[in-house]
Amino acid sequence: MTDSHNDLIDNPSPRCPVALVLDTSGSMDGEPIRELNAGIQLFIDEVKSDDLARWSVDLAVYTAGGSADCIQSFIGVEQIAGFATLHASGSTPLGQAVRMALDDLAARKKSYRDAGVPYYQPWLVLISDGAPTDAWQDAARRARDLSEQRKLVSLPIGVQGADLGVLSQFSSKPAVALDGLKFRELFQWLSASMARVSASTSSDASVQLPSMDGWGSI
Repeated sequence: MTDSHNDLIDNPSPRCPVALVLDTSGSMDGEPIRELNAGIQLFIDEVKSDDLARWSVDLAVYTAGGSADCIQSFIGVEQIAGFATLHASGSTPLGQAVRMALDDLAARKKSYRDAGVPYYQPWLVLISDGAPTDAWQDAARRARDLSEQRKLVSLPIGVQGADLGVLSQFSSKPAVALDGLKFRELFQWLSASMARVSASTSSDASVQLPSMDGWGSI
């Protein structure tokens, strides 16, 4: 893996850090995890195909399936050669996975500042078909506070069976329910959103995002 600090010097494009926190617990086994895998690969491919987003989007991926793990540290999407297939098993330690993501987002923002690289509002995308099985309230409060302060776009997404009430506590806006298993449509929307963010002229500007109608409902 390329050293991310050198990457910041070699590529001074404004960055949009995106942390994906994915529920890979046992209940996601079968078609849900297959569709999630396909959606993530589509997201990486579509971001790479956008001339601006490919240099702007930094991606990190965290899983909550039995244990909370960082399976991809922050790196420019352009540098991601391939992505390991996700497998579903175990419980859902979403609280710990979100804590790891928020800590790493804070560290990534510091590395941008240290390197003099401008950055857009970071994104936290949380996808679950249930509810956390660990202590999650402090992680939810952190994410919601950052969201309220406009320091984070926190987007909790509930797959069928998810506790939308709990997931909504991770953001200042309600969780969005995924329509069926439309992970590909979700990740197409996310890549289109990244294209709009990276094309915006100011890193402080609020960007009009595409409609979620193709995949979600609040």
